[in-house]
Amino acid sequence: MKTYILPSLKLTFILIIICAVLYPLLITGIAKAAPGGGKGVTISVNNKVVGYENVGQKFTDDKYFQGRPSAVNYNAAGSGGSNKAPSNAEYLAQVKARIDTFLVHNPDMKKSDVPSELVTASGSGLDPDISPEGALVQVKRIAKIRNIDEEKLKQLIVEQTQKPLLGFLGPKKVNVLKLNIELNNLK
Repeated sequence: MKTYILPSLKLTFILIIICAVLYPLLITGIAKAAPGGGKGVTISVNNKVVGYENVGQKFTDDKYFQGRPSAVNYNAAGSGGSNKAPSNAEYLAQVKARIDTFLVHNPDMKKSDVPSELVTASGSGLDPDISPEGALVQVKRIAKIRNIDEEKLKQLIVEQTQKPLLGFLGPKKVNVLKLNIELNNLK
């Protein structure tokens, strides 16, 4: 029995050092080396933090581009999706209400042209990005409200479009907060 207890205690102590001390220190070191120092990348306007690069925000004013809906009301403290199947009646009613609301604010569109990303929440509920196509369908509304040429807005979307990582990993995307900041800077 003594031959088993001592090696067991040694192994337990070694694993505690590895799992409870070394591994957290390694992960903390990697986070400190990442952009934002592990605290997230903030976006500032006039030296005032207005948001985080990787956390979506709610834009309800028609003069702004709108992002994806959030299942957690954009609360970064607890991300998560709705976990409801596409066949769930409550979920379908929620998506239908989002489509109807989108069409009220974008009356020039047909129901079939509404991008799914603008009426369905992401898995995290915090997605800050939409596709360039999701931004383009909102151009007519914003151009009309702000009295800006549509081509100028389309060019702004092209300028704000981020290419896939390494040119092929993931889709093209537009950060909605950054796009709206640049929209405010348009003359």
